[in-house]
Amino acid sequence: MTSFITASTAQNLKTNQNTQRLKLISGTSNPILAKEIASYIGIEDVPLVSKRFADGELYVQIQQSIRGCDVFLIQPTCAPVNDSLMELMIMVDACKRASARQVTAVIPYYGYARADRKTAGRESITAKLSANLLVASGVDRVLAMDLHSAQIQGYFDIPCDHIYGSPVLIDYLSTKELEEIVVVSPDVGGVARARAFAKQMNDAPLAIIDKRRAAHNIAQSLTVIGDVSNKTAILIDDMIDTGGTICAGAELLRKEGAKGVIACASHAVFSPPAITRLSAEGLFEEVVVTNSIPIPKNHCFEQLKVLSVANMLGEAIWRIHEESSISSMFR
Repeated sequence: MTSFITASTAQNLKTNQNTQRLKLISGTSNPILAKEIASYIGIEDVPLVSKRFADGELYVQIQQSIRGCDVFLIQPTCAPVNDSLMELMIMVDACKRASARQVTAVIPYYGYARADRKTAGRESITAKLSANLLVASGVDRVLAMDLHSAQIQGYFDIPCDHIYGSPVLIDYLSTKELEEIVVVSPDVGGVARARAFAKQMNDAPLAIIDKRRAAHNIAQSLTVIGDVSNKTAILIDDMIDTGGTICAGAELLRKEGAKGVIACASHAVFSPPAITRLSAEGLFEEVVVTNSIPIPKNHCFEQLKVLSVANMLGEAIWRIHEESSISSMFR
């Protein structure tokens, strides 16, 4: 169902193009994903030294000339969030001082994204602050995946390309030949995301869980709006953090007669006690996520399925480099 071209087709195109001015540099957040992206494009990533001084300060040095190059820095700002963000900004500064022609921050997961508005007095809008910091560091453009809310794209005073992990998730689900499905939003705020997902799933029916949150990371699901009886419910969200929202939703769907529940999310944050909750017997048939955030072995469990977004990110990077359309990838 995805419309971005296959790795083999892209590779054939790229062998006929000049990639000498295209450089990929990976931070320490997700080097495995960076290697996969480099493999898709058909280039080697640039070696980078990143270390910490005795007092905790970060040190970064690029090990190859990037003068006049189009540089893509691959760094999800996942845990430890502050270190990942600071390392990315130092990488940007190093690239600018090394006379890179253009520096693009490739951020598969954008930390602080949930702090995108004020919900009470005297709060910070940290998603905007993080964007300001990146712009101040000298980055020329941003490539992000599945931002928590649409307005974050406008927080950057530079070009920001926003792509979605849904084609990768939908491609996988289409191989399972599921029958009688219903796409479920775990809260009202995710309705637009779930509606778009349902449309791509051959116009599957949509249901919504009415959720009330008592405090941060504490969610109480109350009722289901829509018919889920005797259907396989696909719970779709942008991220799974502690698992409270999506697990409470799954329990409610089971009570309402769903014959199975599959959780889908782009970002596997998996803060404690997420693994304990998600791996509970009889709750989920599968928990499907992407590798936008690295998942350590001790966070893997029987129901977990991790899909790679490397080809999709690699295609987006190539199109930015070639100054061609990214939105056409998803038509």
